[in-house]
Amino acid sequence: MSTYIQNFLRFRPLLNELVARDVKIKYRRSVLGVLWTLLNPLMMMIVLSVVYSNLFKFDVENFSIYLLSGQVIFNFYSDATNTSMSSILGSASLIKKVYIPKYLFVMSRICSSVINLLASFSTLILVMLATRVELHYTIFLVFVPIVLLVVFSFGIGLFLAAITVKFRDVMHLYSVFVTALMYLTPVIYPMSILPNWLTIIVKANPLTNYLTMFRDVMMNNRIFDVQSLFFGILEAIVALFFGLYVFYRNQDTFILNL
Repeated sequence: MSTYIQNFLRFRPLLNELVARDVKIKYRRSVLGVLWTLLNPLMMMIVLSVVYSNLFKFDVENFSIYLLSGQVIFNFYSDATNTSMSSILGSASLIKKVYIPKYLFVMSRICSSVINLLASFSTLILVMLATRVELHYTIFLVFVPIVLLVVFSFGIGLFLAAITVKFRDVMHLYSVFVTALMYLTPVIYPMSILPNWLTIIVKANPLTNYLTMFRDVMMNNRIFDVQSLFFGILEAIVALFFGLYVFYRNQDTFILNL
């Protein structure tokens, strides 16, 4: 374990450079630059709030905040896993030249997505203040579901990055999967409108648990229960170790498929 820690500390400056590179590339030639991390969720919230609050008449208090909080969580997972999936392929020229711990490429994409997450979270706070939604003391616990989600996404990202090197079709299939996953996560609708059989499926989605925990401390002035916390930790740990296992089993063959 100490060897892994020392190796990570040795290459940490490189990780910082990779994160900075990812952020610069994403907003290169953009007039507003990183401001888009604030504007994107805000504009999407406005559009979806108008559409869903009028078309479907969801009986949700502060629907715009409900919707934006869902976007913050789901968009992070989608961005983190999608960018992680192509992290090894996108760094093929560097991997072929020098030795670098390959997990750093996945970690850099996750860290870049965390920066976007923090910007989106700031947007959520600003919207809550602008709409005079009361901020409760429970907001200080918001780091718990966020940290668990980051760990969970890192595990999934490692898995996707490893299998995408060998099977490029995964990139196309995963885009369809993420679209389906969005509708199986209560981002734009309340759980109360679902039939019992569909409620069971939606609750089995790990993102639903993280989103519920997030909304509890942000909107509902309620601390998440022990059961939610237990399953959140369990899901994050299982995803992380599974991702690490698949990644380390396959990383030595990456060079053969790049």
